[in-house]
Amino acid sequence: MTDHVLVERPEAYPGVQVIRFNRPEKKNAITRDMYAKMTNALTVASSDPALRATAFLGTDGCFSAGNDMADFLAFAMGGSMGMEVIEFLKALATATKPIVSGVDGLAIGIGTTIHLHCDLTISSARSLFKTPFVDLALVPEAASSLIAPRIMGHQRAFALLAAGEPLDAKGALDAGLIWKIVGQDAVEEETLALAARLAKKPPEALRIARDLVRGDRSDVLARIDEEAKHFAAQLKSAEARAAFEAFMRR
Repeated sequence: MTDHVLVERPEAYPGVQVIRFNRPEKKNAITRDMYAKMTNALTVASSDPALRATAFLGTDGCFSAGNDMADFLAFAMGGSMGMEVIEFLKALATATKPIVSGVDGLAIGIGTTIHLHCDLTISSARSLFKTPFVDLALVPEAASSLIAPRIMGHQRAFALLAAGEPLDAKGALDAGLIWKIVGQDAVEEETLALAARLAKKPPEALRIARDLVRGDRSDVLARIDEEAKHFAAQLKSAEARAAFEAFMRR
């Protein structure tokens, strides 16, 4: 259901668009419809001059548990993967205006890798970042295999993306995955206030500065495609089907 993602323009924070995960009963696991709605919101933000910054938020105690496992299992059993995930990742990677995020609690899979594309991320101390791709017989996504080593170095990136080792908030801060740790009750307020400060800055100067800091994105887009080919192949593998079925029985 598309109401599992809420897209808001809070009056108290002019120029800010909020993309809020709203599926707490499933730990904000992301479905194809949710990806499509987020892609549309990012596309609107890029073209609407009234929007100057986007903020991603989750719910109390959970940012996102990652991709909905039922979608993975359906594809593994012969269904269609669809392009919603790839379209979202490319919209995220090519967004023309600042993106911030606020994390409180679980951030699993794409719930972690999404922050590699954010300009600033605020987290509560109780947050946990983990990418169990290989444990599910899958591979990294969202160009994380390219961006994470650049940010945190080979050893930390390998630990996170291949070994599936978790990062607590302090570890994520030390690794450069997040910018700031605040109290869990302050995550949303701090994130929206940060987005509002960015929204007030001269937009063209901010765009140029952001582009200079981020650099050319063609390699990121190419890596998204490369990872996606491996990801799709692994989804069809016997080891992935076994991992998904074991997960669904838990």
